[in-house]
Amino acid sequence: MTADLTSTTTLNFLSILTQTAIAYREGNKPPSAEIVINALLAAEKSAKQQRLNYPFESLMGKWRLCFATGTKKVRQRGGIILGKGFYLPKFAAVYISFSASLDDASLQTSLHTNSQTASGKCEISNQAQLGSMVLKLTGLAQYLGKKNLLAFDFTQMQVSLFNRVVYHQRIRSGKVESENFYGYGFLFN
Repeated sequence: MTADLTSTTTLNFLSILTQTAIAYREGNKPPSAEIVINALLAAEKSAKQQRLNYPFESLMGKWRLCFATGTKKVRQRGGIILGKGFYLPKFAAVYISFSASLDDASLQTSLHTNSQTASGKCEISNQAQLGSMVLKLTGLAQYLGKKNLLAFDFTQMQVSLFNRVVYHQRIRSGKVESENFYGYGFLFN
């Protein structure tokens, strides 16, 4: 028998997502991947229906990832659907972080005028650690608040072993510069 989870109430999806985070953190049995995906979809649907705009500043910081959905592209319909979902193993620490950009001179000006976070521009970093090996991808991100969309592009990859960088290169030869990336905002309007 399959449960119909499409009518998940606001309190129910909040409860499921909170329970998922606590269970992962404390090592208890979390809800099934199907239940978590349905709760995530209900949360997204609720945010759209209520026309919620989340403040960009709430993304800033370092976040431990415990669950990933993956996506499947649906070519016939042109949309994207969520994959089956899976919990990340605790022995492989995966983090995503958002911070104000300090490397790009063009963004330093807006940082000094406090308009950078208001414009939704920042740096993004994805880091996976397995034992003494760390893989880190960094790049640019822009939050489009009216649509609650986060556009990002990873431009650098770094591999470290035993806290020593053994590989550091631009991805795609660094062809996408910050001016170009932030100039693509018109695609999302």
